[in-house]
Amino acid sequence: MAKQIDVQDLKKGMYVIDLDRPWTETSFMFQGFEIRTDAQLRELQRLCRHVYVHDREPVAGGHGEGRRKVAPGTASAADARQAEVLAASAAVRRGPSIHGEPIPLKVEMSEARRLEADARELVYGMQDDVRLGRNIDEQRLRTIITGMVDSVVRNPDALIWFTQLRNKDEYTALHSIRVAILALAFGRHLELTVPELNILGVGALLHDIGKLKVPNAILNKPGRLTDHEFAIVKGHVPEGVKILESLRHIPLSAVEVAGCHHERYQGGGYNRGLSGDRIGLFGLMAAIVDTYDAITSDRAYHAGMSAYEALGRLYAMRNKEYHGGLVDRFIQCLGTYPVGSIVELTTGDVGVVIAVNRQRYLRPTVALVRRANGAAFPPEAVLDLAADRARTAPGVEIRRVLPAGAHGIQPADYMPRVT
Repeated sequence: MAKQIDVQDLKKGMYVIDLDRPWTETSFMFQGFEIRTDAQLRELQRLCRHVYVHDREPVAGGHGEGRRKVAPGTASAADARQAEVLAASAAVRRGPSIHGEPIPLKVEMSEARRLEADARELVYGMQDDVRLGRNIDEQRLRTIITGMVDSVVRNPDALIWFTQLRNKDEYTALHSIRVAILALAFGRHLELTVPELNILGVGALLHDIGKLKVPNAILNKPGRLTDHEFAIVKGHVPEGVKILESLRHIPLSAVEVAGCHHERYQGGGYNRGLSGDRIGLFGLMAAIVDTYDAITSDRAYHAGMSAYEALGRLYAMRNKEYHGGLVDRFIQCLGTYPVGSIVELTTGDVGVVIAVNRQRYLRPTVALVRRANGAAFPPEAVLDLAADRARTAPGVEIRRVLPAGAHGIQPADYMPRVT
């Protein structure tokens, strides 16, 4: 329950969930944060007469250093919330989402395009800031993440389309944006609240910021890394944590995304060798999303695989490298045939999946590209495999998923047009 409290009675460790004024009139990063510093206390006392507090953070990231201490033998409400979400991941979600029904995809595409462009500009700016020792613009970070969360809540598939924009020469920047988009869509699918999504989004966008401390010659080396080089690469995790902890308003759970995205469910990850649920919900999610984007991307040392193949790889490693229930829910989130998949139909025609049917995963909407005889389809040729009109071609289904780049097809060319 929320409890109103006079700002003079606030203490570090309390979790503020609402103010007596709009959040946009303050410098705080998000709606909902744990009071960690004297500066935050002073700022609250300067701005407000009273606030509303809860005894827990919205969602736990993990069991890293710096977490609030809990009395021995008790579980914090943050841990309880994490356990609640992880338990729910083992079940198929039924009933309406807490976020409501998505608006039409094409309606959201214009805003998604603007947000992706803003995020790209932000990430390049942050990279320059870190390299030059300047402070990151946290206010702009908050504004863009809040916009991305709002877009994903309205329709997650719009921003997901922009994960199809890939350039191996811009991998670090675009990877961060894609991981943020995928993490937010995943979080929405898990029914995380808007404040939780905001925290997750910041951590996901900044999860690899420590790589700015790793030489490009090592990051882009086409051959196998030496043990020494791999140790340098692994150092991006503590470096990223250090950068995030230096920021004034970054929640601890966001820092955990950077700290835990290379931990593995049965142990053996880095940097701390955590295992199981000790990794924390956000760390477990980040490991899945980070790996998915990495193995579907072209790099100097490997060609990216199809989304379908990547989901199969993750599924094969469920309960080993990755949390099994969360892997299952991630596959549900993206669909059996994710947006951008190049597919061959039982007619022999080839197309690109442009929309997922979340009630009938095997029947997405496909932009038709190439006929069985090799001829091109006219522009705007689309087949909704779940719609009644599909009955005009009885039995048409997806026969198989083709490798990334098959027939020279670039999925981004078939992104739904903005209305």
